[in-house]
Amino acid sequence: MSAQTATTATGTTNWAVLGPGSIARRFLSQLSSSSAGATLVAAGSSSAERAQAFADEAAEHGFADVAALGYDEVLADPDVHAVYVSTVHTGHAALVLAALAAGKAVLCEKPLSPNHGTSMALADAARQAGLPLVEAYMYRFHPQTAALLDLVRQGAVGDVTHIDASFAFRAGTRSGRLFDVDTAGGGILDVGGYPVTMAAAIVQAATGERVAEPTELTAVGTLGPTGVDEWTVAHLTYKHGITADVRTGVRVQDDNAVVVHGTTGKLVLTDPWTLGDDPTIEVRTVDADPRTLSFAGAHPYALEADATTAALADGRVDAPEFTLDESLAAARTLDKWRAAIGLRFPFEAETVGIPTVSGRPLRVQADNPMRHGEIAGVGKRMSRLVMGVDNQPDLAHASAIFDLFVEQGGNVFDTGYIYGGGVLEGRLGKWIQNRGVREDVVVITKGAHTPFCDPESLSRQLLESLERQGTDYADIYMMHRDDESIPVGEFVDVLDEHRRAGRIRVYGGSNWSTARFDEANAYARANGRHEFEVLSNHFGLAEAYDVPWEGCRHATDAASKQWLEERQVPLLPWSSQARGFFTGRAKPEDTSDAELVRCYYSDENFERLRRASELGERFGVPATAIALAYVLHQPFPTFPLFGPRTIAEARSSMTGLSVDLTPEQVAWLDLRD
Repeated sequence: MSAQTATTATGTTNWAVLGPGSIARRFLSQLSSSSAGATLVAAGSSSAERAQAFADEAAEHGFADVAALGYDEVLADPDVHAVYVSTVHTGHAALVLAALAAGKAVLCEKPLSPNHGTSMALADAARQAGLPLVEAYMYRFHPQTAALLDLVRQGAVGDVTHIDASFAFRAGTRSGRLFDVDTAGGGILDVGGYPVTMAAAIVQAATGERVAEPTELTAVGTLGPTGVDEWTVAHLTYKHGITADVRTGVRVQDDNAVVVHGTTGKLVLTDPWTLGDDPTIEVRTVDADPRTLSFAGAHPYALEADATTAALADGRVDAPEFTLDESLAAARTLDKWRAAIGLRFPFEAETVGIPTVSGRPLRVQADNPMRHGEIAGVGKRMSRLVMGVDNQPDLAHASAIFDLFVEQGGNVFDTGYIYGGGVLEGRLGKWIQNRGVREDVVVITKGAHTPFCDPESLSRQLLESLERQGTDYADIYMMHRDDESIPVGEFVDVLDEHRRAGRIRVYGGSNWSTARFDEANAYARANGRHEFEVLSNHFGLAEAYDVPWEGCRHATDAASKQWLEERQVPLLPWSSQARGFFTGRAKPEDTSDAELVRCYYSDENFERLRRASELGERFGVPATAIALAYVLHQPFPTFPLFGPRTIAEARSSMTGLSVDLTPEQVAWLDLRD
């Protein structure tokens, strides 16, 4: 029996607490006020004594016969429907994944995890399991917060211009989890998320955005002797011009209030977080006497439990009061805040062995959707999708998204000497080392980018790239640009030399003209050199009328397509999604994105978009999936590059792998019918 079925059948939800600490005791003190029939049946801990002490205390709150168990025993109990995870920050991820795998709804104390990379893996697990994962910012479930957001939507203080929010306190001593870098201590992750998520909620209410994130974040702060942030102030700017100042810390007491400034007044909350017996909102405007709204009698810990129960009953993966997308946006913002003051925990460092989020060895899932192919000379089966190594801000993020890609059958990674100033090559190399998968993956390395596009620079950059990656060879090496003022034979000679030395297995060109590619191979044949074997130019369903960056080349014109088909040169196309043209944001009347307009706007491309959308409805996938399927079903080998910023984006892109197009459909999409 599933947790959802059991809850519906009995009319109650059986809860267990995992991590019976001080915050769990606050949860316990209010759970009996649940209006959804929540009851506590188990306490899980790594310590039998702590579990038993919590179970004994539960009896004082009306919960008799609470079982004191280990974590695994709690999760194996079919009578437990939902769990409240309240361990130290670094203990959340493993328990959340284990609970979801066991079929339980999860209410997890904030933060979901110490960083966005880990948090997006947890959100993905919930979405794949179809079970609720709710981050326990309990104030978001309180009627005071709901009323505040309604006032903002109604324009009670005019247009919102600025938000001031703080949550900081002074701990007595520098000891315990708050001051331990190994358990992600400090103010930002412990209580800084409160003002950050409140500011985002207010911006969302003011603008109608579903999820708001700052476009700019600056911060100053103090790291204490134990290495955690003890006091910090951040300034946030949102795209609609609304700003926010947020403060947090564990060694400085603040007012711990929220003030919303508008064009006609302000809203003041003096008890936004702890929500005592009678929290209030003061409404002060230019055209009315001040008034105070009272919200006495609510029990936010019971409310967040009931919201999780409701999500479970409705088959949802999150609660509308605080969605998974909001959790992930908050995690990104907290990452940026920490980065702005130079705080990275030791377990997140670029040089450490970050494990999989689950802690289990990385495995390719048996039912993965990936398509595979081969390029002669590489010597490895290759995934048809290629992961771009250019959108991963840190090793934790890279590890989470690379792990997902491999689990889904991917094994080809595209990097370049100039990406992130070399940091991204090193990040990929460290992940490969951590997972021990060098002989299982195919690494595409690019170099010789303008203005250093010459044989000497090529050699220097190749050797440096290999050192960064911690390897002695590139599966595929491509010149990132061409300099047609240099005789092509000079490039062929140096590439062939590196290939003979074992540093390169296959080589080719990125952003090379087809004529120059032919010239290179004619020279190679005439002089006993190895030929160019791969090309990486812009290619996709949308015809390109210009290219995003100077020196780029596209292969979307009819002559290039014919050349590729005749020679059967493997193409590794970049920007096959036309930089978002097929996502729905391209509309003839919307010319706000000058680059998109310059490169892709035409009646023909909008007709291609219409046809991709029509075919997508038939297949039950978005137009972006049809655009990818178009690239995969060309009459020449293709291995399209994609650069997802999140696991959700990666999964969305990979839906195109499930689409089989006929030659007639490919022609119809390309207006060749």
